[in-house]
Amino acid sequence: MAKRSGYQFSNHEKTSTHPSHTDDSESTVQESTTSQSRRSFLRASAVAGIASLGALTAASGAASAHHEEYDDIVNVVDAGADPTGSESITPVLEDIRADNTAFEFPEGEYYMDEQFRFTNYENIGFFGHGATIIPADFYDFHGPQFRLFRLGTYLNPGKRLRFEGFDIDQTAPDTGIRVIGTNVTDQFEVRDITIHGQHESGTWGPALFGISDPNGKGIVERFRAPDGGLFGDYTPNAGNTWKGPIGIEANMNQGTLEFIDCELDGFPSTGLYASGSDGRVLVEGGTYRNNGTASLRIGGRDSEVRDVTIEVDEEPSYGLGQRGLRIENSDGVYVDNVDISITAPHPNSHAVSVMNTCNGLQLENCSIDMRGDRVNHGIVVSPQAGEAWINKVDIVHETLGGYPIWIRDSESDDRILVERVDISGEAGVEGGFRDGIWCGRNNCRFSTFVVDQPGRGDVNRNGIMITGDDTEIYRGEFYASQYPYIDQGHNNHIRNSVMISDDEDLEGARLYSTASEPTLQYNKIANGIDDLGASSVSSWHNEP
Repeated sequence: MAKRSGYQFSNHEKTSTHPSHTDDSESTVQESTTSQSRRSFLRASAVAGIASLGALTAASGAASAHHEEYDDIVNVVDAGADPTGSESITPVLEDIRADNTAFEFPEGEYYMDEQFRFTNYENIGFFGHGATIIPADFYDFHGPQFRLFRLGTYLNPGKRLRFEGFDIDQTAPDTGIRVIGTNVTDQFEVRDITIHGQHESGTWGPALFGISDPNGKGIVERFRAPDGGLFGDYTPNAGNTWKGPIGIEANMNQGTLEFIDCELDGFPSTGLYASGSDGRVLVEGGTYRNNGTASLRIGGRDSEVRDVTIEVDEEPSYGLGQRGLRIENSDGVYVDNVDISITAPHPNSHAVSVMNTCNGLQLENCSIDMRGDRVNHGIVVSPQAGEAWINKVDIVHETLGGYPIWIRDSESDDRILVERVDISGEAGVEGGFRDGIWCGRNNCRFSTFVVDQPGRGDVNRNGIMITGDDTEIYRGEFYASQYPYIDQGHNNHIRNSVMISDDEDLEGARLYSTASEPTLQYNKIANGIDDLGASSVSSWHNEP
């Protein structure tokens, strides 16, 4: 609770898109160009550079335990793959491609300069044991299919897949190839993939995942790309890509996709983008940092985001927005225990965007910390969004201006319920955004919460501004450098609440002439009510 909380209430209490293209026709046409070979650089890095990467991803210990799932086990080195990074292994993979097979990659460096494609398979697995894959750079990779492994497509999916235990070395200049693109019907498991180096080629981002059957399931665990991607205009593929790579794309999903403890940092066109289909998306743990558009862009049916950290502490040179969490194209999303920090010196987008296509949201046990020298907002609910419950959320808002909670003006009566929320921080009033909460929708409910708006310097901040109708407020505490409570709507009720201005000459509540039939009961209203001509005011059992 805010530091000024503590007033004892009376006993008179009231009970109370952007659609994605399919994997067969992806969003950017990649054109291959030729230049002087850079393979000598890559081969040298295989010998001298890999050691500098530090400890590689641990081998997948579960692989051997599950070999009974396969009819055959193939050691790719025994089959002819070069483990020194000198020759491309793609031709060998093409030769040994077979169904119901586990492909083992012993410790070594494996060079790839063209895509390995396998579709319509029954059951395959790829297991790295201290294995590092070195993709060719943009100029030497055989495009326009800029992928290392294409294991099932939307039109020709596989059935069961495991892909585990690989480091990807893309530290050479102009390098960055999609590691895996997969679509299956039944099940896939992708684990322990770590990408070293920035994605600089301007081609598709590291991963694309999809489930084409509503009963199918996919798990992506510990997929890490901490070095991000370069904005498209700064890459050798400039002009053929928009913005740049997405960290993980999962917009062709009809089943259930689970992302566990992943790390995606600095991708210009979204970190995890999983909102373009009807499947279920589960995000558990992990860190998503400094991604353009949004670090997490989530949709689907009954999707969940739990125990996640989202950070924006650097603004990109290309100037695109960086939302923390964007929820869209969804029917019921649950967000629990998510920490969002927007602390870049010049923040450029909201912490949480509830888009028009979000139909039902429960957001609770979360923290939002916003700082910087630009206008920025905390939780923004779009006009056509459906019902939302914001519960047990702490918001510290210290930007140049903005609303910690902005329920945008709307004709919708879908209820927004705000409970046990604490809003604090010293913000400015730039752009006219001077309220702790702006409520422009009808039928909203607020209960047991604190809004403390002292303002940055000498500016005048308000606690809550209500322009909608039929709002109910119960057990609220409003402290502000200007007016704690302002009503401009119709039939709005506030009771058992506290309204105290920092300015001893100002009233705790202000009613504009547009306000009609307001009700204020059993409140503490310092200095009373500033009534500017409201009609049919009901005010009783209030304390000054």
